Amino acid sequence: MKTITQIFALLMLLSSCKSSPDPAKPGNNDTGSGLTYLALGDSYTIGESVSKEDRWPMQLAAALRENGVAVQEPYFIARTGWTTKDLLDGTQNYHPDKPYDVVSLLIGVNNQYQGRSIEEYRSQFHDLLVRSIGYAGGNAEKVFVLSIPDWGVTPFGESVRKRTAKEIDNFNKVAKEECDKEKILFINITDISRTALNDVSMVASDNLHFSAKMYRLWVNETIPAIKPKI
Repeated sequence: MKTITQIFALLMLLSSCKSSPDPAKPGNNDTGSGLTYLALGDSYTIGESVSKEDRWPMQLAAALRENGVAVQEPYFIARTGWTTKDLLDGTQNYHPDKPYDVVSLLIGVNNQYQGRSIEEYRSQFHDLLVRSIGYAGGNAEKVFVLSIPDWGVTPFGESVRKRTAKEIDNFNKVAKEECDKEKILFINITDISRTALNDVSMVASDNLHFSAKMYRLWVNETIPAIKPKI
């Protein structure tokens, strides 16, 4: 049985923030040499319970450099607990000086967790895709989406594992359909996330989010898909 402390932590880590998200501040998105990279998302993108260097977008940028692609440190617009609506609000007033060379989007786990409708997700996710393309200067090839990982495989998700898997699959089906409409690359990392069921080293210390080791696997899946496009 989960302790009261565990349950409280779960609610804090997965539920949406009660206050309105802070809007991103406009500014110069070119801070050095190399490609500019905007990472949009929720707790997975901001790297809840891992160090900044271990966030998957940070690992991705480092891996691209190792592969001969100069990339600046990613600019993050992401927060634990954010739904698609929160991310739309968080980017509403963000107007960068220049288009980004790379834009990633990973969002939807909190829509699923909060029991929000698939129809709402489809509409808001599509709006985020359009906004992402705008951040990439109108070039959809510079945008890619990661599928929603399955938190049900973590110790916190044990009691709702089957339901969570089914619902996340449904949300990912919608995300893939919307990406196909906009000709945006959709990368499936959900199956990879499910390997954490039999490997505790893939789970972060909070027993809910994923570890740097898991994020590295996502990066390994992403590199060959995006490198030819950037």
